Amino acid sequence: MSKQTDRHSQECLIFAHRGARSEAMENTRGAFDKALDYAIDGIETDVQLTRDEIAVLWHDRFLDKIGLIDKHIDDFDYHQLKALINPESESEGLMTLQDFLATYRQCCRLLIEIKNRDWELVSRHELKIRQTLDLIQNHEQYIMVSSFNLSSLVYANQYKPSLPLIYNFESEQTLADAQQVLTNHTFLYGLCLPINRLSTELVNLLRDHDKCVAVYTCNSDAEINQALELGVDILISDLPDKALMLRDR
Repeated sequence: MSKQTDRHSQECLIFAHRGARSEAMENTRGAFDKALDYAIDGIETDVQLTRDEIAVLWHDRFLDKIGLIDKHIDDFDYHQLKALINPESESEGLMTLQDFLATYRQCCRLLIEIKNRDWELVSRHELKIRQTLDLIQNHEQYIMVSSFNLSSLVYANQYKPSLPLIYNFESEQTLADAQQVLTNHTFLYGLCLPINRLSTELVNLLRDHDKCVAVYTCNSDAEINQALELGVDILISDLPDKALMLRDR
């Protein structure tokens, strides 16, 4: 499967957002396995680094979900986090990126978002990029990497030019911002747009630049139908079963 074929799939691809997160704890084996019960095309997940530099799957800035207010993933070593995050549940415990790739890279497409945070050193951002790309190895046509941090994607392209890289747009960014990004960073595989910024103008701009159009996070019927009607390439949803039903209806 070539990049060109993947970018312009005849059918919108449905990606489960952090797995089937309405049915199991997000970014865990349980959520991913439940997502695969549906005919999904891909899984989206998030990568951060522990204090001892292990790449793990975790979305949030803080560890509030487990009662550790104002604490980050990188405040703890991996073995400490394993003991803190659902240690009694093998299916909903903390998962490493290495285990995730070993288990799911053959099951469907993957979209891996690298969470590079403002409080981290740039050297740590770059380490996270290198670790992620080294673990992916040579499966570029099935695995894409995204980030809200454009500098991280520039570094990723320099480190591994063949990998499809997607820039995640913020809600406050505009059509003019998209034009500037696409003009200055032609290596990008595409943009991932928030559903509240999705528009005909943005889709046409991306098509004019021959880029992938992804959209997050489409959960209501109206959001899913809007994305489908505008012909996006990738639709990311917390409710992949609903998105599949509406796409295939």
